[in-house]
Amino acid sequence: MNVNSSSPPFVLASASPARLKLLRMVGLEPLVCISDFDEDQIQIEDATELVQTLAKCKAETVAPQFDDALVLGCDSVLTVNDRIYGKPESPQIAIARWRGMRGRMGKIYTGHALLDLKQQRQIIRCGITNVYFADISDRTIEAYIATGEPLKCAGSFALEGKGGMFVEKIEGCHSNVIGLSLPLLHQMLENLGYNVTNFWR
Repeated sequence: MNVNSSSPPFVLASASPARLKLLRMVGLEPLVCISDFDEDQIQIEDATELVQTLAKCKAETVAPQFDDALVLGCDSVLTVNDRIYGKPESPQIAIARWRGMRGRMGKIYTGHALLDLKQQRQIIRCGITNVYFADISDRTIEAYIATGEPLKCAGSFALEGKGGMFVEKIEGCHSNVIGLSLPLLHQMLENLGYNVTNFWR
């Protein structure tokens, strides 16, 4: 099914510069509408269910501002030994996390919620990518945390930044680690009947 050649506005319900950069990299120029959804009100133990719920809540918070749009909400967490980590609350927490992450494999879960206001449909998915961290020293950990970069990221690292030097291997979708799986988004758009090329700018 192809809805039509004139595509609705594409809205990113996220303040993440990394997600916006990913979309622009593949030719999409979304309207950015920050949800300001209070994530602390959602307490779920299962990582997949957590990120999918948060992604949906972010998209639904923004959706009432539009009559006819595709609204994308996303949320990411890291798990190490089945323990869920979001953004670290302080440098001290980030240092402690890295001491527990180094030399180990973690999983990045990114929830994607795509609301089609025109068709009154929605698709919610989760991308999972395995990340293998280097066994870095305490000194390197402390220097990395001091840059401030890990404090802005789920899992206390940015693959597209300085943290990319401390990731030895990735199994799965690369962009999912950055916060938005581009192949998964493509599938979701097609499932709703849209051709991604119609959104190219």
